Amino acid sequence: MTDAFAAAVQTLRPQLMRFAQAQLRNEAWAEDAVSETVLAALAKPQAFAGQSQLKTWLVGILKHKLVDQIRRHSREVSTTTDDDAQDIDGLLFREDGAWREAPAEWGDPEATLGQREFFEVLELCMETLPGVQGRIFMMREWLELDTPEICKELGITTTNAWVLLHRARLRLQMCLQERWFGQRPAAAA
Repeated sequence: MTDAFAAAVQTLRPQLMRFAQAQLRNEAWAEDAVSETVLAALAKPQAFAGQSQLKTWLVGILKHKLVDQIRRHSREVSTTTDDDAQDIDGLLFREDGAWREAPAEWGDPEATLGQREFFEVLELCMETLPGVQGRIFMMREWLELDTPEICKELGITTTNAWVLLHRARLRLQMCLQERWFGQRPAAAA
């Protein structure tokens, strides 16, 4: 292992920590997952073949460590709150299922994804999700776990998982509509 490799891994630690905290919403668990990721990378630097960026490779390792943390603490992370149970469909849709107010045009999604500021707003919106909704969304969309595995880890039914995921997506849509697409920063317009 070279000193340059170890230094590059350590340089990425703050970014890994932010990613882990967003996923787990627990600083101690996030620190454990990041520490395990760094140790795994430093123990086998030859596993990094250079076919991707170092950050991408480390995030791949971190995803597995995050799943391990979720499994270790599954009883602690499965507590639902009143916010998780709140049905927000009525805020967005009429009884006939139509939008109360149609969302504004979101423009070119690919161009938006290329903007760093968008990801900062998305991260802020993710932090506003109620506990279990945020965990389910992260487990499904970022950690790419399948529904049965999520249900097993959180001790919930498939139906409950899909309802919570639906609510999380609606909350994210509302937040992004307000904080990004409704009032797009001048540099992003």
